[in-house]
Amino acid sequence: MSPNSPASRFRDPRSTKYDFLDPVLVCCPGCEKAAHVETARDPDRVPEGQGLFAPRRLVCPNCGTSKEWGGGCVSLHRDWYAPATDPYFNLPLWLQTETRHGWVWAYNLQHLDVIRRFVQASLREGIPWHDNGRRMTVLARLPAWMQQAKNRDEVLRAIARIHASLLRT
Repeated sequence: MSPNSPASRFRDPRSTKYDFLDPVLVCCPGCEKAAHVETARDPDRVPEGQGLFAPRRLVCPNCGTSKEWGGGCVSLHRDWYAPATDPYFNLPLWLQTETRHGWVWAYNLQHLDVIRRFVQASLREGIPWHDNGRRMTVLARLPAWMQQAKNRDEVLRAIARIHASLLRT
């Protein structure tokens, strides 16, 4: 593959954690299989306050568990060296695995795909230093060990394990 081929080049899409919060794949508290947390849609109400604090619903397609989150405290996961939980129900994320350096986790498949494409690329174009918000993107906030080329294979193997966990559900 040539150095300038599209597969080896990646440009930061300027996504933040907030862009990946609908849906969030979690471990169901009832059956311990994959469930999802999504924005609760109420057809009788006009959506107000959509976004981070919008009402959420936990739904498990396997056992039928359903819970509502109507608001309150939201806790976004910040520690790449500990297992991750979802911001609403504090349940373990489904898309996560441990490596010798720390945890690789994602809120959903889109989040995992952005991380995979970033790690896989040999040429990574960040946001210019003078641009506002450049330190707030999900990729700029990845731990240093995930950004190092010497750990690329290990991180990609971890992502492959996460994808394989979806096939077992």
